[in-house]
Amino acid sequence: MSSDFEAYEQEFGTLTAEITNKIGRIPKLGGEEKTQLVLNVDKQLEEVRELMEQMDLEVREIPIQSRGMYQSRLKSYKGEMEKLEKDFKRSRIAYSDEVRNELLGEDAGSSESQLIKLREERAHLLDNTEKLERSSRRLEAGYQIAVETEQVGQEILANLHSDREKIQRSRDRLRETDANLGKSSRILTGMLRRIIQNRVLVFVLGATILLTIILAIYFNVRGH
Repeated sequence: MSSDFEAYEQEFGTLTAEITNKIGRIPKLGGEEKTQLVLNVDKQLEEVRELMEQMDLEVREIPIQSRGMYQSRLKSYKGEMEKLEKDFKRSRIAYSDEVRNELLGEDAGSSESQLIKLREERAHLLDNTEKLERSSRRLEAGYQIAVETEQVGQEILANLHSDREKIQRSRDRLRETDANLGKSSRILTGMLRRIIQNRVLVFVLGATILLTIILAIYFNVRGH
């Protein structure tokens, strides 16, 4: 598991380095070129978010005695991710001096306030967009948790049903064993009764024979 986490770390480092480089270039561009670069960075940031989710899952699978170190590293990466998102937001509304002069032209002084107002409007729009994106991600995460919870619930119900069948079979076997023990007990009782009867019969028969011998001897002696 830790090797998978380290592989994700390497991918995270590569992606964030590319994103940092592109964020630095955004204020220097304008028009379609800037729009395309912004879209590209936004896509890469989404890849980083998915990567962070994978890393979080990997940390949960790591044995608890080693988990603390990886949790600290993951927390550090989340902080780096938040900083990247803030830098990206600022870069989208920022202009380099060269681009600003090109946009304002010769009437730079009178248009500075318009540019500031435009920048504020764009920042407000970006804030609203990011809030919608975060809400969408939370809804997706909530839906995913609900689906996973439903699956876990179904598995638990299936396990309970299986356990119930096993318990029922065990009860049936216990009843069958109890019935067999009762039958065996009756058979043993009958055998014991017959043994006692046979012993009594042997005793009576032996006593009768002994008595007959004694009487025969007695009468034989008396006759002489």
